Amino acid sequence: MSGLTVDGVPVDAAPRPGQCLRTYLREAGHLAVKKGCDAGDCGACTVLVDGAPRHSCLVPAARAVRDGACVTTAAGLGTPERPHPVQQRFLDAQGFQCGFCTAGLVVTAAALEEGDASPRPDAAADETWKGNLCRCTGYRSIRDALAGRTNVGPAGGLGTSTPAPAGPEIVTGRAAYTLDLPPDHPAAARLHAVLVTSPHPHARIRRIDATAALASPGVRLVLTHRDAPATLYSTARHESRLDDPDDTRLLDDVVRFHGQRVAVVVAASVAEAEAAARLVEVDYEVLPHVVDPEAARAPGAPLVHGDKDAVTHRISEPHRNVVAQTHGEVGDVEAGLAAAHARVHGTWRTARVTHVALETHGAVAWLDEHDGRLHVRTSTQVPFLVRDELAHVLGLPREQVRVHAARVGGGFGGKQEMLVEDVVALAVLRLAEQARARGERPPAVQLDLTREQQLTQVPVRHPMRVEVELGADAEGVLTAMRLDVLSDTGAYGNHAAGVLFHGVHESVALYRCASKRVDAEAVYTHQPPSGAFRGYGLGQVVFAIESALDDLARELGLTPAEIRRRNVVRPGDGLIVNGPADTDVELHGDGVLQCLDLVEAALGEPDAAPDALDLDGGGWLVGEGLAAAMIATIPPRGHHATAALAAHADGTLLLEVGSAEFGNGSATVHRQIVAEALAGHAPWDEPHRLRVHASDTDACVHDTGAYGSTGSVVAGGAVAAAARALAERLAAGERPTPDAPLRAEGSHHGTPRSVAYNVHGVRVAVRPATGELRILRSVHAADAGRVLNPEQLRGQIEGGVAQALGSALTEEIVLRDGVVTTRTLRDYRVPQLGDVPETVVLLADTHDPLGPGGAKSMSEAPYNPVAPAVANAVRDATGRRPHELPMSRDRLWRLLDAPAEPAEPTTRETP
Repeated sequence: MSGLTVDGVPVDAAPRPGQCLRTYLREAGHLAVKKGCDAGDCGACTVLVDGAPRHSCLVPAARAVRDGACVTTAAGLGTPERPHPVQQRFLDAQGFQCGFCTAGLVVTAAALEEGDASPRPDAAADETWKGNLCRCTGYRSIRDALAGRTNVGPAGGLGTSTPAPAGPEIVTGRAAYTLDLPPDHPAAARLHAVLVTSPHPHARIRRIDATAALASPGVRLVLTHRDAPATLYSTARHESRLDDPDDTRLLDDVVRFHGQRVAVVVAASVAEAEAAARLVEVDYEVLPHVVDPEAARAPGAPLVHGDKDAVTHRISEPHRNVVAQTHGEVGDVEAGLAAAHARVHGTWRTARVTHVALETHGAVAWLDEHDGRLHVRTSTQVPFLVRDELAHVLGLPREQVRVHAARVGGGFGGKQEMLVEDVVALAVLRLAEQARARGERPPAVQLDLTREQQLTQVPVRHPMRVEVELGADAEGVLTAMRLDVLSDTGAYGNHAAGVLFHGVHESVALYRCASKRVDAEAVYTHQPPSGAFRGYGLGQVVFAIESALDDLARELGLTPAEIRRRNVVRPGDGLIVNGPADTDVELHGDGVLQCLDLVEAALGEPDAAPDALDLDGGGWLVGEGLAAAMIATIPPRGHHATAALAAHADGTLLLEVGSAEFGNGSATVHRQIVAEALAGHAPWDEPHRLRVHASDTDACVHDTGAYGSTGSVVAGGAVAAAARALAERLAAGERPTPDAPLRAEGSHHGTPRSVAYNVHGVRVAVRPATGELRILRSVHAADAGRVLNPEQLRGQIEGGVAQALGSALTEEIVLRDGVVTTRTLRDYRVPQLGDVPETVVLLADTHDPLGPGGAKSMSEAPYNPVAPAVANAVRDATGRRPHELPMSRDRLWRLLDAPAEPAEPTTRETP
């Protein structure tokens, strides 16, 4: 064995048989190397091996050691104080958001730059970049980094492109994520949990025998349903736990989807736990299952939760597999349709899509050796809500549980769940009982989901069937709207009600119409659960409504922008769906009209086709489309945050806030809010003097969580209140002493709420002979209120657009009879750098009196109008209406290869 060097330091440890270089490096303490897929698809683990970029998950560690390889990680390229030139360019361009992919990108870029320190503007188009995925940025800022562009200035107050404070650590691979534990951490020497999962979509466990597994080397514990609390709960986390059905048990003797966890094996290493998991013997009684949401409601269908009670477990109709529903009408829809000059009707369907946060769900738990409290470090958007539910499920006092997050590697709604924390917490408590009996210290336990588990077991976006009927008078004013929505929540009802109600809310309320009817139901099936996803149901329903409205405009001879201008809500209107208007939502300004004008004008500008595209002779058809969307700036039913800000006698400040940072930018905006409020109060007005203690249930009184785009408007509102209070005390002459800091507190309670608007427009080229689609121009206008950080806002919009383009064109979790067949990222088709067009970002000139500094939230909102804009452009180019997402190449080819449609009647249904 020759040995190898890592970042210039020899590593002498012998690799295990079959070990890859990624895990070898991390076990040696080189934590800049991340796990995103372990299949060579994402590039998060990229290192230089003898100067060449390699996915370390594909390199055998034994070969690298045998060859005496020289390995360089992002941490070996430079330091936060002295970054490598490539790392500096990523800082200057802010070429990151959550940052989990950044170390791999930087290493790859450094290899391309070897021997040439000058920027390479064309590097972004190089085939090399297909091996490095980024889910957050939309790639524009990464392209800017590769080209040497600067997008930020010095740290400052609101309205400035202040760089992310964690940037130097991110680009040098030193930012600590969930499982990046230093050697002196109390959970550094931890055991590892592996899940045993069900091979059936629906079955009852008749017998489970862990004898052989317990006798396997390294095994310390096996948990089954016999060890799990009887308490039922939901993995979904909301301010009120009553928003979701109690239909889940930590380990159950009835499994309801293929891949549901059946047992947990805890061992000294992942390999030992995996080997023992294969020895757990389970005897199943296979039960009938249902996977079609339409069939699930039919009489005689297999029941998913037929053993539960509607009232006790908060399931709408368990005997009909309906977990949640809403039905209602305002006005007279039938009369409105009958009186319409033009009517359209159609049915649209959306697929399962998954978040693909590059950091998979993971957590580590331990008992504090001093006070015995249960600590859980986890990749979560909602530490306080996870703490509360852990205490509820495990029967612990809330003060005995502490939950905290390090930097989180992406969320997109997927980490508004409790999916791994309950497992590691239960394992630690059971192992503590054993340790106390032996007079030993209880061990820590880690569970780190694989990418395959993320694709096959973790909740996805709710697939929906949305039927829409619209009517309008001759002037294009809507006379009736009718929706029938069916949402597939899978085997468990986490977020089923919230997604359903939100999905049919702002999508319908965006338009004034005297007569509206909505019938919507969310149903159980024996398939992996659905959950929270960016847009929270709006993307699915907006796709249908905006497509139907586009067809209605064609019927009436109106432009897509004009029919929307004539019908969108205005200040003074109520937000009406199928009942009384919301009482806590206020409409301010004409942002939606500005957005429509901006996109319409931008689409009127010429755009050069890609060099390889022969629009004249290649059989391509060109068309344009746009779509609009509205979203409330804060979720309903309670969203709360507290914050505290303390000035110390040494000139430093400490901000305590509960909100998590996962690429949403809240950590940067909170600093800007403080800088703005304390301007002139030297020395505490200098940004570098601020320290932040965040995303920790010990940091402040409470924070509902970083979801619904609330990091800036709710947590930021609490920070602003605390900062104003501290500024008032300083202005009054109060000063901290060496023993007593000057402290102020603030809070925000999520009401009243405002709305934000987004309009997306595209020009596309479609090739009917092959089903290919190219985006020639992409334009997005946003009503974000006052812009707190221009570069950060632009990045949030571009990231939302890129994720939405994936949902619209390529991404889909495919199942066959309840079994997920999409098991790798290469099969899932996340957009790569070369797939995402540059989006022109335009901003309405508005000011929201309810938001901090006049701002509105803008993390989820950009996602929602993109898919219908693309579908409308396809319809414009080809004359054929897409009704299903994703609009993949094969689907478009089948759509365009179908027989020609009959001539259109004056009043018609969409084809």
